[in-house]
Amino acid sequence: MRQLFGTDGIRAKAHQYPLDPPTMFALGEALAHRLKKDSAPRILLGMDTRESGPEIARSLAAGMAAGGAEAVLVGVIPTPGIAYLCRTTDAAASISISASHNPFEDNGVKIFGHDGMKLPDAIEEEIEDELRALRREDVSIPDTPITENTQLIEEYERFLLHGVPPNALTGRKVVLDTGYGAAFRIAPDVFRRAGAEVVVIHDAPNGTNINEQSGAMHPQRLAEIVVQQQAHYGVAFDGDADRAIFVDDAGKVRDGDEILYLWAKSLRQRGELRGDCIVTTVMSNFGFEKQLKADGIELCRAQVGDKYVLEMMLQRDSILGGEQSGHIIDRTVHTTGDGIHTALVFGHILGEMGKPFSQLHTFDPMPQLLLNERVASKPPLDSLPRYQAALETATKDLNGRGRILVRYSGTENLVRVMVEGEDDAQIRRIAAELRDVLKEEIQSSPA
Repeated sequence: MRQLFGTDGIRAKAHQYPLDPPTMFALGEALAHRLKKDSAPRILLGMDTRESGPEIARSLAAGMAAGGAEAVLVGVIPTPGIAYLCRTTDAAASISISASHNPFEDNGVKIFGHDGMKLPDAIEEEIEDELRALRREDVSIPDTPITENTQLIEEYERFLLHGVPPNALTGRKVVLDTGYGAAFRIAPDVFRRAGAEVVVIHDAPNGTNINEQSGAMHPQRLAEIVVQQQAHYGVAFDGDADRAIFVDDAGKVRDGDEILYLWAKSLRQRGELRGDCIVTTVMSNFGFEKQLKADGIELCRAQVGDKYVLEMMLQRDSILGGEQSGHIIDRTVHTTGDGIHTALVFGHILGEMGKPFSQLHTFDPMPQLLLNERVASKPPLDSLPRYQAALETATKDLNGRGRILVRYSGTENLVRVMVEGEDDAQIRRIAAELRDVLKEEIQSSPA
């Protein structure tokens, strides 16, 4: 079983196991060994703006060299940029060094194959097994300077610009919140090259301020600036810019479900929504599903994690999918969520709709509440009798007029309790009761 890899690669505290130099060296070496069917395979390395990124990159690069591979350091670039470059160059694999929306104290690694897709769980498990066998403390990590590969970064920018017609955003005023993260230079540059008038906030990273009261997790300041600047819309990116959260011209935050709805509707009107189907996760609002059905569009639900969304998209041959959090996959051009691509394409769609963003109605969401509780362990939920009894009671209480989803986070020691229903007070009560039972029962469970 995988212990280091979660739903989105390896994520942990920076400078500590498993993100310490010996473990990252072993990971680089294990990955190189797996790719050695190619002579001296090339592996791309990109990162966000965390101060720990260069240490991890140097450790991975040293391990790759020891395993017979060549590491190509790209520098600061969004995760989707690394995925794109991997499948359009001769790279055998690529790694993005990022902890996405987490604070700077955390970091992580996400591995992509040459096809630009995250590695399947089974392959991650094999790499993890070899990593354990290879790991040793006495590794030598050269203090190599991390320089940016401007040629590869420009290739990614050209890809982003090819996703929309030339000057597609001319006459549009857009506010970008780059969250002190990987989008801080690339997003403003491509938006200006697409013709937009751009206002940028939170674009001075210092290694420790990534996601700090900014970006996709904290769009409040963005909403204020959009209204102040009388902009057409605003976009907030997370640390590695694979997600985008929008703010309309009235300052209202519009999440990934709403963007998916408007995008899907636009595609269907043009006869371009393959199979009249989009893929989201179990977290998407039931009101979203009801409205799509009324519009003749099927919603298919995958487990949480954009790699699982993509897997179902491939199974259903769907071209559009994503998550409430703002991860949106446009499979006509990409293999992963890309916040900047999403922001450009959706900006173009808004222009074609001919109405202010604030006047575009999507769906009436069903009241939904998500509670997170930190836990020391993650015993199987079906092994917790008190929780199972409470869940049965809560399900009867909802009486078919809502739904309950309880799961562990794949990247943090959290249990997440999500309840939807027609009665706001009822779902708050149910969510709190389930959370409290889980907190007590997990604490009292054998380790």
